[in-house]
Amino acid sequence: MNKQIILTAAFFGLLAVILGAFGAHGLEGKISDKQLETWGTANQYHFYHTLALLFLSTFSRAKSQSIKVSYIMFTLGIFLFSGSLYLLSTRNLLGIENISIIGPVTPLGGLCFMVGWIALFVAAMKNRA
Repeated sequence: MNKQIILTAAFFGLLAVILGAFGAHGLEGKISDKQLETWGTANQYHFYHTLALLFLSTFSRAKSQSIKVSYIMFTLGIFLFSGSLYLLSTRNLLGIENISIIGPVTPLGGLCFMVGWIALFVAAMKNRA
């Protein structure tokens, strides 16, 4: 499980750097300042939860059900929360301004993050290191 978590975090870390650079250099002047701010929020949470995934891998025997739940929820949260904000901020460029499902996905991603943090809390409480 630890290797899987580290591989996932490495992938998300690389993706966060690429998307952060793209937002800073590729989107400037193409989307509004508000949309750039939304992109920045997506990228911040993407990075935060990538680091949280790396932290999960430090649980030496990540066989805990709570660690698995946290891993899944952080991963889903990155896709749903950050992914939907990336899409919302570039929806005009992508030609998807009429797709209304994207907005309601963001809070579901936030909920995934919360469940992930709760699961990490439970795992820490159960750990007898």
